[in-house]
Amino acid sequence: MDLILNRADYLQVGVTSQKTMKLLPASRHRTTQKVVIGDHEGVVTCFGMKKGEAVAVFKTLPGQKIARLELGGLLNTPQEKIFIAAGSEIRGFTKRGKQFLSFETNLTESIKAMHISGSDLFLSASYIYNHYCDCKDQHYYLSGDKINDVICLPVERLPCITPVLACQDRVLRVLQGSDVMYEIEVPGPPTVLALHNGNGGDSGEDLLFGTSDGKLGLVQITTSKPIHKWEIRNEKKRGGILCIDSFDIVGDGVKDLLVGRDDGIVEVYSFHSANEPVLRFDQMLSESVTSIQGGCVGKDGYDEIVVSAYSGWVTGLTTEPIQKESGPGEELKINQEMQNKISSLRSELEHLQYKVLQERENYQQYSQSSKAKSAVPSFSINDKFTLNKDDASYSLILEVQTAIDNVLIQSDVPIDLLDGDKNSAVVSFSSCDSESNDNFLLATYRCQANTTRLELKIRSIEGQYGTLQAYVTPRIQPKTCQVRQYHIKPLSLHQRTHVIDHDRPMNTLTLTGQFSFAEVHSWVVFCLPEVPEKPPAGESVTFYFQNTFLDTQLESIYRKGEGVFKSDNISTISILKDVLSKEATKRKINLNIAYDINEVSVKHTLKLIHPKLEYQLLLAKKVQLIDALKELQVHEGNTDFLIPEYRCILEEADHLQEEYKKQSAHLDRLYGMITDLFIDKFKFKGTNVKTKVPLLLEILDSYDQNALIAFFDAA
Repeated sequence: MDLILNRADYLQVGVTSQKTMKLLPASRHRTTQKVVIGDHEGVVTCFGMKKGEAVAVFKTLPGQKIARLELGGLLNTPQEKIFIAAGSEIRGFTKRGKQFLSFETNLTESIKAMHISGSDLFLSASYIYNHYCDCKDQHYYLSGDKINDVICLPVERLPCITPVLACQDRVLRVLQGSDVMYEIEVPGPPTVLALHNGNGGDSGEDLLFGTSDGKLGLVQITTSKPIHKWEIRNEKKRGGILCIDSFDIVGDGVKDLLVGRDDGIVEVYSFHSANEPVLRFDQMLSESVTSIQGGCVGKDGYDEIVVSAYSGWVTGLTTEPIQKESGPGEELKINQEMQNKISSLRSELEHLQYKVLQERENYQQYSQSSKAKSAVPSFSINDKFTLNKDDASYSLILEVQTAIDNVLIQSDVPIDLLDGDKNSAVVSFSSCDSESNDNFLLATYRCQANTTRLELKIRSIEGQYGTLQAYVTPRIQPKTCQVRQYHIKPLSLHQRTHVIDHDRPMNTLTLTGQFSFAEVHSWVVFCLPEVPEKPPAGESVTFYFQNTFLDTQLESIYRKGEGVFKSDNISTISILKDVLSKEATKRKINLNIAYDINEVSVKHTLKLIHPKLEYQLLLAKKVQLIDALKELQVHEGNTDFLIPEYRCILEEADHLQEEYKKQSAHLDRLYGMITDLFIDKFKFKGTNVKTKVPLLLEILDSYDQNALIAFFDAA
């Protein structure tokens, strides 16, 4: 990675959404460009850089929160008209700031994503996609799951208009008019789409996608089927991808791939002789990157990557060197420039301090007056609660527009807080009385100064469901706090998938009764993550799920008056039976419940657990030996007398202890799953075997797979 870029902060606006910053086209090659950005206060700001200072070109009045900002214009001409989406309205501005368009779309939901191509406008709200041409309605599509982004293949290069929707259910939907031409399965929920090289690549059909779990891929959208070109797995466990751009920052004549992630990482991928991209540069910023563009902003002739962050900072990563070459007279000039800049910053700081004092006095007077309604300052929180497939844990990401003072985590359901690498906050636990007030967890994270982003890792237990609450207190006066709630679902470790193995031994749960399609769908939403809140179109629906911890699977097919659930894990069926019957009873609906238990599935599930259990037991055994082996090493002075296996344990001691610390509750979790499996197997037979659990735990302590299977069969 030989690319060196230097950071320069240009300007701060209000809080920004994904894809709300663009660079206007340059008048000549490598001359400075203007930056245009929209924020949550509804303000569009356009500025350029002069002598190291940000100079405003125009700034609009506040209004509704800006969700997207795109550039447009006539096809094959510079795209310099600015379009913003705010609420259900589209507004257009010239590069000088004059408004020339105000188009009310009459959508019932706020616009979430937008793409513009000539006179064609492609919009999506949460579930609805609309295509307009010259502001006249052309096509409409209702998606089965949330739409995160919309794009259209270049209409000037291809014979027909081909819009593509990035949907939350891990699918790209390719449209023709108002119909789906075909669907493309991708390895994670796609959050952002971009044309490869900015124009669709050589064929005009190449489309880049980024997912919420940090994966990146390229797919060719042909008229008949998709062709997967490449895919980059998120090996380094980095954040989700929010923005992508193509720009030749390396300067080798080939456009590089610029990527911005929600954990603040900016990446540059280059295309060498291989078709797959190679990481050339990465840099960590302190907050999520909402937009990314390649261009020239700070100084003529120096290319840079311009990013906007969640809190509204516009920052450049520029190729301009920090140390300038100083010839005769240059040093004096540089010193004079620096002096001018310092005095300018000093006067600006004094002005801001005076303004803060004034506002504080105004605030005191207002809060004491009889007309004061609420003196509590508002602040914006960007939060994300997602399940990670790799380690079957949830990530809770909290990002605030100002520094966080502390975060209190409270849960009415048993959960484990795991150690996170990206978390520098100090955590302290308070004792809980779970019997009297349903408190299973109370933990406080005290953040270091200037921390605006906190990432926590949580692991839940399937079958135990409730609410996790985060009380977020920023470093602002007067003290104020916001609460965010997250539902821990009964089958919280299940994740949507597209295909399952139908040859596995399956247990079946069948529900029949006087319930509507919407009612049974609401029960499934209550039980399982990643299910769309609205019932999908049609009379029935099929969803497939995979347990991220055990790799067992679940198939759910339901319609009005009937629901069929199949799983190779009896415990999954048992949890569904208990929760669904409870939900139906709440609504006073009579349910007829039938189940078909496959005895072979128990052995099958135990075999799935076996490698994980064996690995954890071996890890625990190795960690127990470390202290004794270290003592021997000190006593003998070397490790030559030890067998290779023990020498290996000593060499990897730090790594083993680190891993054991991270997975401290793993063994207990596996023991719990085997115990639940044992109880559930006999519960369906009408037998209570809780008295035999101590004997089962004894067998697990001296674990042997065959002995365990024999115990399950004999009990």
